[in-house]
Amino acid sequence: MKTLVSKTVLITLLVLGFVLSSAAQRVIRGTVYREGKPAAGVTVEAHRGANSAFTDFDGKYEVATDSKAKWIRFTFIDQSKRVDLTPETGDELDFSFDGIIPPKEDADLVGVNLKNLQELVAANDLDFMNNLSMYSEFYKQKDFKSAMEPWLVLYRQYPKSTLNIYIHGANMLEHYVENAATKAEKHNMVDSMMKLYDRRIRFFDQKGYVLGRKGTSWLKYNLPPEEDISNEELASIYKKGYDWLSESIKEQGKETEIPVLVLLMQTSKSLLGLGKLPKEDVVNNYDKVAGILNQIEKEKPETEGIADARNAVEMIFGTSGAADCESLLRIYTPQFDEKSGDLEFLKMMLRRLARAGCDDSKLFHDASEKMYHLDPSAEAAFNMARMFVKQNNAEKAKSYYKQAMEQETDQALLEDYYYEYALYIYAKEHNFQESRNYARKTLAINPNHCKALMLIGDIYASSARSFSSDDFERSTVFWVAVDYFTKAKAGEDCLVDASQKANAYRVHFPNKETAFFQGIREGDTYRVGGWINETTRVRF
Repeated sequence: MKTLVSKTVLITLLVLGFVLSSAAQRVIRGTVYREGKPAAGVTVEAHRGANSAFTDFDGKYEVATDSKAKWIRFTFIDQSKRVDLTPETGDELDFSFDGIIPPKEDADLVGVNLKNLQELVAANDLDFMNNLSMYSEFYKQKDFKSAMEPWLVLYRQYPKSTLNIYIHGANMLEHYVENAATKAEKHNMVDSMMKLYDRRIRFFDQKGYVLGRKGTSWLKYNLPPEEDISNEELASIYKKGYDWLSESIKEQGKETEIPVLVLLMQTSKSLLGLGKLPKEDVVNNYDKVAGILNQIEKEKPETEGIADARNAVEMIFGTSGAADCESLLRIYTPQFDEKSGDLEFLKMMLRRLARAGCDDSKLFHDASEKMYHLDPSAEAAFNMARMFVKQNNAEKAKSYYKQAMEQETDQALLEDYYYEYALYIYAKEHNFQESRNYARKTLAINPNHCKALMLIGDIYASSARSFSSDDFERSTVFWVAVDYFTKAKAGEDCLVDASQKANAYRVHFPNKETAFFQGIREGDTYRVGGWINETTRVRF
């Protein structure tokens, strides 16, 4: 066993040793065969080459040299053969130690047994069973170096025997990628992983699922780059992953793995930023991904990570640069003419337009009216309210806001409706009490709604002047206002503004001298009366 393990380590180290020279003027590549089969772990040296290379699992190699190279040498343990390079020798060079090079069309099937596990066991194939037993035992012990040699036998010669060859193989390759000593070694292992995924599809299908894993692994191990690379190189990496992820989602639909959906949006955003994907494609990808997530959530609401994925997708799309008003109007205007009777389309489009600030557009106006006509729901009423806000029709805006709030049962949506109405009443009518009351309704649903906290702080600060004729009482209002700004700082979206306002309004606090004559000391509890009617803490 000691000899076997040592030999296995040697073979594995050879497999991991693929190296390229960046200074070369010429790269020679090809496949090496032994006994008619691709040979892994063969050392390849070229005359005038800076480094040697090693063949991968499929017997393939690349070796860097220059245009004046005279020979190339192939070595496997105690076998070594040199091939002279002539002017007629191209950059593609296949080699066989015994002179047997299979035809290209079936080279990878030479010596391959296509029986499944049950058939191999029934046939008492000892070679298969011995190698399966060895690799399985080493794999369980996480001794991947020792597992590699028997695993390679199964991978090359028994590709249809068991799916575990590919599942465990991917895990082992991930280990080698993550622990690679050089860039070339990592590149070689990533390339082998991609080939493993292709081979899995060939012999076990599951194309959609496997392509999702393939695209994910490709991007995971090529991004972020270990060193500065050009935008073109970066785009090439993203594009390859993007194509695999896109095809995976097309094949899988609602069965797509959640991370694949999120990663497609991330990759779409990156390609847009690099100028390699049009905005329309990013928007269409968002529609596709959001639709699948909605379907999953509807049919399997208990799916782990679904809420986080939906939030991530919304954030990615919102910051992608594709969701600007100009682009959305250009995309959706012709679609509205075709789909004006499609309620779900109208809902999706109006949400998108509102998020992009397009709620004063003709399209938003026309779509809102059409949606309300088809289905006078809470959401439709809310869109009508927004439309009349833009038209400065306060009476109708308030009427539709109230209809939306009365009809809505979804607490997340109702939270937004309450806040927007509170903001509108504050800005349009300066109705401090009513605005505060609706902001409180928002906080009753979500106590951490930082914008509602900010709004109440603004309401109190604005009302201080008219709160009382007494200077001291007016100044106490700022204690309560700053309380709300301080609470709002817990929200990332409000942190900067809330901090600035809290600092700005502290200068309006009562001073110590005035408080002393009121019998009030720092740290005391103090109730601000009137319509505010809130308790705060004395500070100067």
